[in-house]
Amino acid sequence: MAQTSSTIPGAAVRDTASGVFFMAFFGTLWAYTGVMGLHGWGVPLLLVAVVIIGIALFFGGVLLIRVSRELKNQVSKEDLKRGKITRFWFNIIFAAEGLAIVITITVCNATRHSELIPLIIAIIVGVHFLPLAHLFQVRLYYFTGTLLCLLAIITLMFVPEKVTLGEYQINAFMSVVGFGSALILWGTGLAIFLLGKRLLGVVQNKQTDR
Repeated sequence: MAQTSSTIPGAAVRDTASGVFFMAFFGTLWAYTGVMGLHGWGVPLLLVAVVIIGIALFFGGVLLIRVSRELKNQVSKEDLKRGKITRFWFNIIFAAEGLAIVITITVCNATRHSELIPLIIAIIVGVHFLPLAHLFQVRLYYFTGTLLCLLAIITLMFVPEKVTLGEYQINAFMSVVGFGSALILWGTGLAIFLLGKRLLGVVQNKQTDR
């Protein structure tokens, strides 16, 4: 995930890259959910587009990591302690999110309301970004989490569960929430990548001045 620090520029950039990887992977996963909801309509081209976007964002993270290797690391005891605490709470939040998703799937299937699964999961994912925003000091995550929650709520209120296009019966809940969540996460990933590039520029300029 993205986390910046003025004292460990190399590690800060790598943390930013991990945020890009996270958004690339889960954004692509949500996009695949959207494709599944189409039940065959326009699938080949959309799958290719989804894979291309995911790979492009992934290589953006790889680029940040490669360049960060040229930076110096100055790790203090305070930084190490803060890093351990951050990783601990990230694991707690991530585990809670996973547990909530498992419970959602189980309850929705048991009550025969499986159509609500993607909507509730989108809300869970959105909510989990809120504590992460505070944990990693990334204000962008507040917007990401809020948008994901709003997307699910608006879809539930105004989008029909299924839509027929010719011979295809589309699961609108899956497609709208899937593609919408993908765009939100990919957009967040792009913003984090640009933040990482700016951080690299600042650090490299300081090293050049020295």
